Amino acid sequence: MNTPRHIIVTGASSGIGRSTARLFLDKGWKVGLIGRRSDALKETAGDHDGALPLPCDVTDEDQVNAAFHAAAAQWGRIDALFNNAGAGLKSVLIDEMTLEKWRGVIDVNITGMFLCARAAFAQMRRQDPRGGRIINNGSISAHAPRPGSIAYTASKHAVTGMTRSLSLDGRPFGIACGQIDIGNALSEMTASQTQGVPQADGSVRPEPTMDTAEVARSVLHMASLPAEANVQFMTVMATNMPFVGRG
Repeated sequence: MNTPRHIIVTGASSGIGRSTARLFLDKGWKVGLIGRRSDALKETAGDHDGALPLPCDVTDEDQVNAAFHAAAAQWGRIDALFNNAGAGLKSVLIDEMTLEKWRGVIDVNITGMFLCARAAFAQMRRQDPRGGRIINNGSISAHAPRPGSIAYTASKHAVTGMTRSLSLDGRPFGIACGQIDIGNALSEMTASQTQGVPQADGSVRPEPTMDTAEVARSVLHMASLPAEANVQFMTVMATNMPFVGRG
């Protein structure tokens, strides 16, 4: 019988996080489900015995530390983290954005990701055998912005820097870090893309989307690699979305 592996998925209440968590559960992993809505986490868990709901606000340091400690206490180790929780805004120009809205995106997409990566890193560094894998959710916006997306785009560029830094710092401890940059996976957060998205030429046009299941399968591949291999960066996107040639 295979030894169970253990992953924490943030933003597991819906969308990409929910699809990914359910796929890992179907594949026999023990999965810690982090999200703010405990009822939604229970929906994600369904009747899977391997699910561990961990209601948590990723921007709250104490809550994040408590969630990771609870998972480690129950499982004995954490093998992987899918650092997925994120926030976005409707298209808005910089001079129309309040500081409150800016901080709302930055707090989730950078600080929340930092707090979860820090908690995972601390556990992976000290467990026996030590090591593990952190997979950060970047975005197509980590490479090319959409109009009116300064907070989201800045945050996703920061995620790329975090991924590179974690990859370097994790080497002595057997901790690998990679990033999956996702484009137009259809979820609650991106549903408006089927109605129309601002384009660089000033028009508003619908864009192609893909199923979140494709992202889940990609994350599973990254997480299942042997310790000596790592996907540093992966881009998975709707085939015909305007990314190559955006502008």
